[in-house]
Amino acid sequence: MEKFQLSSIDFIIMVVYALFIIGYGLYHAKRKSSEDYFLAGRNMLWPVVGISLFAANISNSTLVGLAGAAYKTDTHVFNYEWLAAVVLVFFAIFFLPFYLRSRVYTMPEFLERRYDKRSRYYFSFIMVVGNVLIDTAAALYVGSIVLQLIFPGIESWLIIAILAAAAAAYTIPGGLSSVIHTEVLQAILLVIGSIILTILAFGEVGGWSGMMAGLDAKAAAGDFTNPDTGIVLNNGQEVLSMFRNSGQTWGDFLKGTGPGVDGFMPWTGLLIGAPILGFYFWANNQFMVQRVLGAKDINHGRWGAIFAGFLKLPVVFIMVLPGTLAILMYGGLDISAINYQLADGSICTQLKDCPDATYPVLLFDLLPKGLLGLVVSGLLAAMMSSISATFNSASTLVTMDFFKQLRPNLTSEQLVRIGQITTLILVVLASLWAPFIGKAGGLWEYLQKALAYISPPVAAVFLVGMFWKRANATGAFTALIAGFFMGLLIAISAITAGAMEETPDKIPALFNFLNSIHFLHQTFYLFAICTIIQVTVSLATDPPPMDKIEDYTWKGEMIAAETAELKGLPWYQNYRILSVFLLVVTAIVVWIFR
Repeated sequence: MEKFQLSSIDFIIMVVYALFIIGYGLYHAKRKSSEDYFLAGRNMLWPVVGISLFAANISNSTLVGLAGAAYKTDTHVFNYEWLAAVVLVFFAIFFLPFYLRSRVYTMPEFLERRYDKRSRYYFSFIMVVGNVLIDTAAALYVGSIVLQLIFPGIESWLIIAILAAAAAAYTIPGGLSSVIHTEVLQAILLVIGSIILTILAFGEVGGWSGMMAGLDAKAAAGDFTNPDTGIVLNNGQEVLSMFRNSGQTWGDFLKGTGPGVDGFMPWTGLLIGAPILGFYFWANNQFMVQRVLGAKDINHGRWGAIFAGFLKLPVVFIMVLPGTLAILMYGGLDISAINYQLADGSICTQLKDCPDATYPVLLFDLLPKGLLGLVVSGLLAAMMSSISATFNSASTLVTMDFFKQLRPNLTSEQLVRIGQITTLILVVLASLWAPFIGKAGGLWEYLQKALAYISPPVAAVFLVGMFWKRANATGAFTALIAGFFMGLLIAISAITAGAMEETPDKIPALFNFLNSIHFLHQTFYLFAICTIIQVTVSLATDPPPMDKIEDYTWKGEMIAAETAELKGLPWYQNYRILSVFLLVVTAIVVWIFR
């Protein structure tokens, strides 16, 4: 395959769009007060909230991560997407009202309301680290992949620095309002570009029937036989299936690994582990929840969350299936000419060895001049959305959870200035870390495993605290600290195994045992242990004071009160009816790809 090249018109479009989006972000800046800067004045309507949630999410994984995973026949990566719709319904019903009524700025602040400052400081620190190492760095990595293919003569670190500076140009001055307004615009462009790309890809293989015939032929030739697990995909329907064979023995069942077990996502992992990751990402993560905190009221927050759930469902058609179609179009494709570098610095010669290049290959192979520049702009715009979102959320955490607590007399203007300085520092840190992601395997694997190490204790503390009044501050903090060290041990075992790949006999037995458990199962076991710790310690210590549970725990009578409030609303404004509709549509999509 020839090197990726852009025409003059493509370059012009990209430059004009970059200048426009920075100007558009600055135009919508709000920085008169800390509430304006960090939460866009708490005045966002539901369409903006929903599209912003969707846009902030898709940059990290959907475009590059999902297409790359699907190219490796892991179409069931879409399980994370439809599961998000279910999690968002749960979030809208149980957690969102408490968040908005408390009028907090951050999720750690809410944790302090329910428990104490110890939990707040711990969670805030973890989220800042996660925003830098996971969300922001991953988005910069995605952008560097695309631009390095276009400009192979430029060092990746310089590309990353340019991308970070471009996103910071409107994030630092404008705050959340600038972030959200640019996200909405960029999400629209991104979806339109993905639809066009999918239509062109289907045209190349002869439509849906051509895709199925091609997959059937490859399956008959044995191309979809996994030598590690022994799983054989016999036809196109099995290739597209989101649910595949799993554990043959009790050991395999409990670990989620072994012969006959789907190494990417065992059905047991989907059942017990993936929901925990989804709950943390959508209901606890400041990066995502901050958009809902900026909603005009509870109804707009709920409608926005449900709208985001609907937007996640078409992802399988416009962002996952193109990766599957690439199997038919680019099987055995030699991409040595495009200068795609692997983690060790060598040039990747086969697309199958560097699946993260799948989406860029689709773009440059299928799109005509002019349109290519616009869609590449959309891809980089999605990356900028994620970067700007994480910059803003992380600066909110540092400013409101640390500086304001240490110096409560700071004025609103001073808090805004601290947030801007913090954002600048985070830009530098994320830029320094982004190049290391390429050494961690595929982008999708990096994102999910990183979440698996940090999210279980946090999810446990939030869920137990919301539905169990006896949960106290000591129990929560003990569970968080214990979960941190257990997650750290699992992470060290994975890093050690990767570093000692050539001398596996020297890896400690404990590390081998931990690495033999699928990361989704690790997520569940870590969550269960943290829950047990929190319950045990809470029962062994004094019960929490009434002010810690009165307004921050779920009560059955809330259902009756809410029913009365919803009675006068038309059906299309009743979030319960909308939630049921979303779940039904989700079930239909899942059934199609069962």
